[in-house]
Amino acid sequence: MRGRLAAGLALLAGFLHTASFSPTEFWWLQPLALALLARVTWSASAKQAAWRGGLFGFAWLGSGVWWIHVSLHQFGHIPWLLAALAIALLSAFLACYYAVAMALAAYLRGKSDYRGVSWLIWPGCFLGGELLRAGLMTGFPWILGGYAHTVGPLASWAPWIGVYGITALAAALAMALAGLSLRRWRPALGMAVLIGLGLLLPQDFTQSTGLLRVSLLQPNVPQDQKFDRDLIEANLDRLATLIESAKGQVVLTPESVVPLPLNYLDEAYLQRLQTSAAQRPLLLGVFIGNERDGFVNSLVSFGGNGPYDYGKRHLLPFGEFIPPGFHWFVRAMQIPMDDQGRGQHQRSFPVAGQRLRPLICYEDLFGEDIVDSVNGSESATVFFNASNLAWFGTLMVQDQHLQFSQMRALEFQRPFVRSTNTGATAVLDHHGRVTARLAPATTGVLEAEVEGRSGSTPYARWLQTFRLWPFYVALALLLGFAGWRRRAS
Repeated sequence: MRGRLAAGLALLAGFLHTASFSPTEFWWLQPLALALLARVTWSASAKQAAWRGGLFGFAWLGSGVWWIHVSLHQFGHIPWLLAALAIALLSAFLACYYAVAMALAAYLRGKSDYRGVSWLIWPGCFLGGELLRAGLMTGFPWILGGYAHTVGPLASWAPWIGVYGITALAAALAMALAGLSLRRWRPALGMAVLIGLGLLLPQDFTQSTGLLRVSLLQPNVPQDQKFDRDLIEANLDRLATLIESAKGQVVLTPESVVPLPLNYLDEAYLQRLQTSAAQRPLLLGVFIGNERDGFVNSLVSFGGNGPYDYGKRHLLPFGEFIPPGFHWFVRAMQIPMDDQGRGQHQRSFPVAGQRLRPLICYEDLFGEDIVDSVNGSESATVFFNASNLAWFGTLMVQDQHLQFSQMRALEFQRPFVRSTNTGATAVLDHHGRVTARLAPATTGVLEAEVEGRSGSTPYARWLQTFRLWPFYVALALLLGFAGWRRRAS
């Protein structure tokens, strides 16, 4: 395949890959896009494969996380062109994982084609790139390949092998589809059998713990007004009014819905919140701490059975902690609370016979971090995500984040409730289905019932015991065998 044509197809594959994620349900585009990438890299030299894999990753991640531009330009006041350049540089950096993965696959292929186990080399290398992007330098696993499959036939594998296992299956399916163009039928038949097997696997591993009525707040405060000193008092008054209007057994607010440290609030306002929480508890998004020890992005209880607070543990680089050497960049973006402390525990919050496990912002992308909350005598029956995506507008980012919560619900068979500033405020059942949702960019309280669940899925059990090591070991064995075979040939 000519170089320019192959490069163009790699870029096209990246854009198609992005289109397979929310807000669409075009899950079938994901393996087709990967099949196109496999077709243009498998028979290429290592150098050619690296360039084509990099172009794929650049197109995919550039079109998938373009909304970061909103925070840089609109709220960080970085000139439009420089903000676009920053997104391009980020996308190029993340694309390096796939450049290396495709180069390695082309190198290990040697003289083999789609026969035997050789066709597994390519999906193994692609999965390796995904694992590295999700794990290195605190990780950035946004729109990993497996997340496209919260619907469709591969979703049935979620409680067994999780998002990374689904990523591997999708990549193997893509490689099998690419082989059809060379009339290699056996891998495609094998993948068809494997997908059919997934549809026959048991899917119910948890039991009901009863219903809980939740009130999920969506204040819809524009990000450029949230930290405005002249508007904070009025915004806090509207927040208290929303809390007082709630009817559920527990009131849940978005991340940092109070844009101040808790000890900065006056006593009269705190007493108003306490009075409102006298009949049902409230989890309030606020910062706790001090300037000496650092402030922690937290959820703090009012009412309930005693004091409780949860602090965010997995922080976002640049937005919540500053990597060494980048203080100048973060200061230029003018992000409030830009170097925060970390939470110290993962305890759930007991309410009305249920146990809520809070997660703040993109903590729900890291299933391996939260799996300990699923198993045990005091395991969570409901997961609660508090987010503020107003930094990034409303297009794509809200639906993408909702899709990540859907995958966690499928993996652990726990319902998810989400309270956000501008969206997506929603309720998901333990099969990841959206049962209630507020329209984005509207102010309101979502009143809904959620069914708590107890018990463990196979994925939750082995993930808690082994973490992600089974994937790493399987990859090491596969790639080691491929390297040995190449040297021996």
